[in-house]
Amino acid sequence: MAITLAAMPLAHAESQAGGNPWPALQIKGFGTVGIARSDDADAEFVRDLSQPDGLGKHWSGKVDSMLGLQANLTLNARTAAVIQGIARYRYDGSWRPELNWAFLRHDLTPDFTVRLGRMGTEFYMQADSRMVGYANLAVRPSADYFGPIVVSFFDGIDASMTTDTGAGLLRGKVFAGWAGEKTPFVKPYTWDLRGSRMFGGHLDYINGPWQFRIGRSQIRFKHQQPLNEAARQAGFPIDILAAAPELSIVGRHGTYDSLGFAYDEGRLQVQGQISHIRYDTSAYEDTTSGYLIAAYRIGQTTPYLGYSRTRSSSARLSTPMPPLIAAGIRDFIDQTHADQATVSLGARWDFMQNMALKAQLDMIRGERDSRFPMRNANRDWDGRMNLFSLALDFIF
Repeated sequence: MAITLAAMPLAHAESQAGGNPWPALQIKGFGTVGIARSDDADAEFVRDLSQPDGLGKHWSGKVDSMLGLQANLTLNARTAAVIQGIARYRYDGSWRPELNWAFLRHDLTPDFTVRLGRMGTEFYMQADSRMVGYANLAVRPSADYFGPIVVSFFDGIDASMTTDTGAGLLRGKVFAGWAGEKTPFVKPYTWDLRGSRMFGGHLDYINGPWQFRIGRSQIRFKHQQPLNEAARQAGFPIDILAAAPELSIVGRHGTYDSLGFAYDEGRLQVQGQISHIRYDTSAYEDTTSGYLIAAYRIGQTTPYLGYSRTRSSSARLSTPMPPLIAAGIRDFIDQTHADQATVSLGARWDFMQNMALKAQLDMIRGERDSRFPMRNANRDWDGRMNLFSLALDFIF
């Protein structure tokens, strides 16, 4: 479920009468201290493709560690302002803090809410809380499933409405706006997503311990990827976009369709999603992904078992071109190919209030030509990797 800091039982700084002139100000926070390593040096595991490089055979904290602060200011009974900043390993290899949320929320009625400003993306269920480790069962959301999502926030507006059907709650949300981030491409180049138009929505049905969601989101890319620069760096000095115009990304769309469910009652917790990503450009392959995770609480400890799968279809080149050039361009496109599955085994220990310790083993098994969602996979990569992770999640 999409859990945010505003819904968590966090300790907060709230002023007393005669003290702080902002009596409704709450300061909250969250963080993860995580270390992980793999047993393979031929590819680097990343949490998602917004990270320029990832894990090898040595322990590192850069993939999962992060720190976030959030300020909630209640202006009146129906209006509030929220600001959230996060420091994590970014597209440019730095840890520079970034403003992820900065919006005004107004409840037009108890069941109809509008937000305006910078907000987290909700392409999939739980996507807007994937940075809050404490809100997630596992060490990290499935990289097979969430890895391709490189847009974590947008600037715009959304509106949500909830109605009681008698048998359960029906909740809908629509949004529209523009992306505000950059993402890694081929080192040292980045791809500018800022100004790319986004819109979409989802529909939830909640009945007791069950939640179901269907959603669709779309992004229209504004800026071209630095294809020619990356090609020249790789020793392929041609104008790729002139040779294969279907690789252009400007004005093209990525569409994200998803179905998800969650069940949480008593000791048992189960959740799963399936999605399909379609592009109207040959620069990326269309991808179908899904995951299922189940957990059973035993006192303060919650062991869990998960399975995820991602597979993409081959992109087609329609422009006639010499075989040598076609082979080089095909090799470039193949870097977006995904064909792998992951079995995850782990345990979460809520050893004290607002703190949880997690240990997890991910067994990744893929084809040799599977590249997404890894980074820097070389030709010796056999598609197989075991990943070992430890994480301390906390909220305050």
